Amino acid sequence: MTNPLSVSAPEGLPFIDFEREFDAPVTAVFRAHKEPDLVKQWMGPRDYETDIEIYDFRTGGRWRFVQRDQDGEEYAFNGVFHVVRENEFAIQTFEFEMFPEAVSIESLTFEDLGDGRSRVRGHATYPSLEARDGMVSGGMETGMNDGYQRLDDLLTTLLAETS
Repeated sequence: MTNPLSVSAPEGLPFIDFEREFDAPVTAVFRAHKEPDLVKQWMGPRDYETDIEIYDFRTGGRWRFVQRDQDGEEYAFNGVFHVVRENEFAIQTFEFEMFPEAVSIESLTFEDLGDGRSRVRGHATYPSLEARDGMVSGGMETGMNDGYQRLDDLLTTLLAETS
């Protein structure tokens, strides 16, 4: 069974909060967020192709990837990793290049729940309510759900390889 994704966008505040549990240890979930070859396999909607141009998951690193839908439309995203603490925490900027004025600052917390389970919590701050609402109405939650279901599949494969 897939663990549910919880997403909230508090009324009147330019924030989005989310959390998702995984049936995998925090080290595996963090690794899947860190290694570009793994990120490419799960990031975004299931029917999109992701090309990672740069992905340097470390304090001061940069990232950029382009996603392509089935019609060939491209969607590019980029940012900077401001803080990365192995298996614990990351702060990054997130820019959808079609709306460069709506850069968000996001934090990700990786939590060990014991018994080989973990949780990722995220908090995104947008420059305005309009920017936040645009992200919500643009299918963000659907893309996150698809991506995290794909991450579940990838984690199952990674754990099988290491056992």
